[in-house]
Amino acid sequence: MIAPLQRALVAAEQPVLRAHGLSMWGYVVLDTLEGQPVRTQVALAEFIGADKSRIIGVLDELENDGLLERTRDPADRRARLVTITEEGRRRHGAAQAEIQRGEERLLAQLPAADREALLRSLAALVDALPKLGQD
Repeated sequence: MIAPLQRALVAAEQPVLRAHGLSMWGYVVLDTLEGQPVRTQVALAEFIGADKSRIIGVLDELENDGLLERTRDPADRRARLVTITEEGRRRHGAAQAEIQRGEERLLAQLPAADREALLRSLAALVDALPKLGQD
C-alpha cells in the first residue's frame, strides 16, 4: 500500500521541483544540507544513499546554480566540504513549502483523527527504520 502512494507523491513533486529548477536528487541534497549545513561530499553521499561518483554531477549542477558551495576541507585537503548558500536555502524552502501544501491537500481527505493517527504511525515507522537491519 505504501509503494503506490510513494510513487504518486514523487510524481506530484516532480513538476514542483522542475518549477523551482531542482532535480529530485538536487532537492534531497539541499534538504540534507538544510539540516546540517556543512558536510563532506563523501559523508553527504553516504547519508542520502547515493553513490559518491554519481552525486558529483548533482553537486556540480547545484554549485553552478549558486545553491551550494564546495571548498577544500582544511583538516583533510583531499576532502571537499559542501555548504548550502542563502539562495539554496531560499529555493529549497520555496519548493518544500509547495510540496507540503500538496501533502496537506492530500491529508485533508482524511478525518482529523485519522490524519493524526496516520502521522503518528508514520513517525513511529520512520523511528523504527534503523532497527530493521538489526534483526
